[in-house]
Amino acid sequence: MLVVADLHLEKGSSYAARGQFLPPYDTAATLARLAKLIAQYAPRMVIALGDSFHDGGGPARLQPGDRESLSALQRGRDWIWITGNHDPEPAENIGGSFHETVVLGALTFRHLPTGFANEVCGHLHPVARIAHRGRAVSRRCFAADETRMVMPAFGSFTGGLNIRDAAFADLFGTLAFTAHMLGEGRLYAFTAKRCLAD
Repeated sequence: MLVVADLHLEKGSSYAARGQFLPPYDTAATLARLAKLIAQYAPRMVIALGDSFHDGGGPARLQPGDRESLSALQRGRDWIWITGNHDPEPAENIGGSFHETVVLGALTFRHLPTGFANEVCGHLHPVARIAHRGRAVSRRCFAADETRMVMPAFGSFTGGLNIRDAAFADLFGTLAFTAHMLGEGRLYAFTAKRCLAD
């Protein structure tokens, strides 16, 4: 199983429709990164934890090449779209199945974190910041304790929320959770207490 969160596909075209121009390559870049992981791990199932599209019109704006890439990634595997706050309704003609929540064994997969045990969710786009060799380094991260995990945003144009933000303290109830920062080819674990605020 491969689980990703917050792809925010078609964010560039969403902003362009409102007069804010971003490079129009976010969907292609995000799908290319996803394709590398799928090629590496060959999962039988992919779960996208909500906000897979930046808005409800995103699926209709997919370029033909991006639509073909997505279809190729789905071929031969189960593909589950969890609905998010940016894309709360099932989309047509993009394959896969749509669910608000999925329970597999002891784990519950959803977009919005609730704080319940055994939860894997997205939404908050966690980013950790640490002091390293005299400078501050910020990276996307998994925020987790023994019973729950918030996945990093996967999309190319997605920002992040510092794990020292009150939203994480409210969710975990303490700063004893761990930030697993994404590095080149590995994760680096730091307690939230050690991480810097913005």
